[in-house]
Amino acid sequence: MNCTDQRFITMGELLLRLSPPNNEKIRMTDEFKVTYGGAEANVAASLANLGIDSSYFTVVPDSSIGKAAIRYLRSNDVHCSPCVYGKGRMGIYFLEEGFGVRASKVTYDRKDSAFALYDFSTIDFKEKLKGFTWLHLSGITPALSQNCKDLMMYALKAAKELGITVSFDCNYRSALWSWQDAKDCITQYLPYVDVLFGIEPINLPGPDGKDLKEGLSMNPTYKEQDRVFRALNAKYHFKAIGRHVRYVHSGSENSLKAFMWYDGETYESNTFRFTILDRVGGGDAFASGMIYAIMRGMKAEDIVNFAVASSVIKHTMHGDFNITDDEESIVSLMNQNYEIKR
Repeated sequence: MNCTDQRFITMGELLLRLSPPNNEKIRMTDEFKVTYGGAEANVAASLANLGIDSSYFTVVPDSSIGKAAIRYLRSNDVHCSPCVYGKGRMGIYFLEEGFGVRASKVTYDRKDSAFALYDFSTIDFKEKLKGFTWLHLSGITPALSQNCKDLMMYALKAAKELGITVSFDCNYRSALWSWQDAKDCITQYLPYVDVLFGIEPINLPGPDGKDLKEGLSMNPTYKEQDRVFRALNAKYHFKAIGRHVRYVHSGSENSLKAFMWYDGETYESNTFRFTILDRVGGGDAFASGMIYAIMRGMKAEDIVNFAVASSVIKHTMHGDFNITDDEESIVSLMNQNYEIKR
């Protein structure tokens, strides 16, 4: 199957993003820049900009704000016909963009949003997913409410019955739920997943009961990462696992590289060092880049490097979305010699 045969859909909460201009802190500003985003929407928009037939399912309030958010997605060629207008409020997040030694800071205001309150048992997910070839979900969604936990399982089971490829980004957010709650919840989704992004929070007990990921560095060696990938694959038989690793030099300068499990082997990308304009959505750009490269049938070494290069380019754009409509610009970046000494 090539890219033209793929029909991608993702599900999650669309958020209103409010940011003080000029890297100001919230307590310093009297105005906010407005845009929209969310982990799943970011992936859909990135793929749509690269020419993939991408759809998005969410619930937004039946208000001017909800309609403006959907219009923003549509302006990036994302199909929004699966979306629902419901009761409740728009989820919001505030972003203080970091600079130099000061890191970025996110503050959520999304309790009782239209998405979190919606009764997803009223939806026929087999009908909703009919005709799609790829479903993408995120670990942020089940953290929002019991209704959202139910949504995840409804969608996963329907996708399994329909033979749809499922990707899942663990996407832990400590502001939304506890580490242990996240581990217990997310682990139950893994038997339905084909492509996994991130390796935490997941329960992966060894013969002695200890988590096989215990002691794995945030900046692992190839050998350490390969050991964990092999343990995950032995238990769940993933098609692919991707994990990007960030090296923080300052709030304005980072480096990225990634490890990927694919076709029975672990691959390591080049390392890219870059200056940050806007960090939000970088992980989603990595996920969308890897999904796109898999869809395109790239060789394994190119898949992992394309994914990292996609994330690097996103860091040069304001807003949550990686608005890159030229595959060659990403390929050009990934082929440059960006390996550095850390």
